[in-house]
Amino acid sequence: MRLQKFLARAGIASRRASERLIDQGRVRVDGAPVVEHGVQVDPGRTVVEVDGRRVVMPPARWLMLNKPPAYISSRRDPQGRRTVYELLPDDATGLFHVGRLDYMSEGLLLFTNEGELAQSLLHPSRETLRRYEVTLADPVPRDLVPRLLAGLELEDGLAVLELSLKEGRKREIRRMLRAVDVRISRLRRVAFGPIKLGALPPRRWRELTRREVAKLRRSSERKSQ
Repeated sequence: MRLQKFLARAGIASRRASERLIDQGRVRVDGAPVVEHGVQVDPGRTVVEVDGRRVVMPPARWLMLNKPPAYISSRRDPQGRRTVYELLPDDATGLFHVGRLDYMSEGLLLFTNEGELAQSLLHPSRETLRRYEVTLADPVPRDLVPRLLAGLELEDGLAVLELSLKEGRKREIRRMLRAVDVRISRLRRVAFGPIKLGALPPRRWRELTRREVAKLRRSSERKSQ
């Protein structure tokens, strides 16, 4: 593994910032100062130090949460609202959330200590699909159907849509439906890339399986065509 990637995975700095640490002479590998960027390290055997302190890369960790409404996707909130981190185990409060869900939105939210992989999955070039179930507050006039979702068949009363997005712009679904005068009563994310929410109850979390993490890695390597 390249030294810059190791430092990023260990949470020391981004790859670019790690290169600056190397340029400043603050990084040592097996006791010797590093003078170039292309150094390869073995995370299990190589001794890497930054400013004289050994850097140990923690094992990769991924978990999913079924976020309930009325929780904010942040560690803290100046307004005193409840945060998703209150629902996680104590040893997971240092994990990054992969993207966000709005305060009143619910469903699948991923957490990890692999910040670089998370950013790769979120990058628009990866076109990672997010799938949502949307419950509408009012019956929808049939002349709006083509503007919402081609082929949607509506029943009397409430209507439920399933939407898939290739990007994660802020409040995109809510803004899109508001543009056609449609009110949402419930918005729930049911899948992020290859990971599905499944039967996980609201407010509950679980660790991802090795197979699920492997799927995420493959998804992050898939570039847009």
